[in-house]
Amino acid sequence: MDEILAYLTHVPAWYLATSEDGQPHVRPFSFAAKEDGKIWFVTATYKDVYEELVANPKMEGCSWWVGHGWLVFSGEAVFGDVSEEMRVAAYEHLTGLGEDHDGPDDPRLAFFHVDHMRARIDDIDGSHRQIEL
Repeated sequence: MDEILAYLTHVPAWYLATSEDGQPHVRPFSFAAKEDGKIWFVTATYKDVYEELVANPKMEGCSWWVGHGWLVFSGEAVFGDVSEEMRVAAYEHLTGLGEDHDGPDDPRLAFFHVDHMRARIDDIDGSHRQIEL
């Protein structure tokens, strides 16, 4: 998990893909943090990505860390509760990006981790390495 988290936090943005009615949708994400052995992400309940993950939790993410290859991970989004510390970190991160929320306990903030995660590191030479989870 630490290697995955490093790939997600050493870049300004990484990308998350969802699908709606067979049409893929990709958007940048930038918050990831570890708690209770899981990597947690945050979105907001008023965003399309939230509605898409609720309707179809299958997702895939990709992060290219220059000089290290790129991470590809997939699984199913599971929404849940996180600690107050995690909520504060996410709130500060999102408001730092310019989002408007009513504080760390804003009910519009939705946290999720990825269940049944599979992850690998790919490189420009065509090689890849599975990450053991």
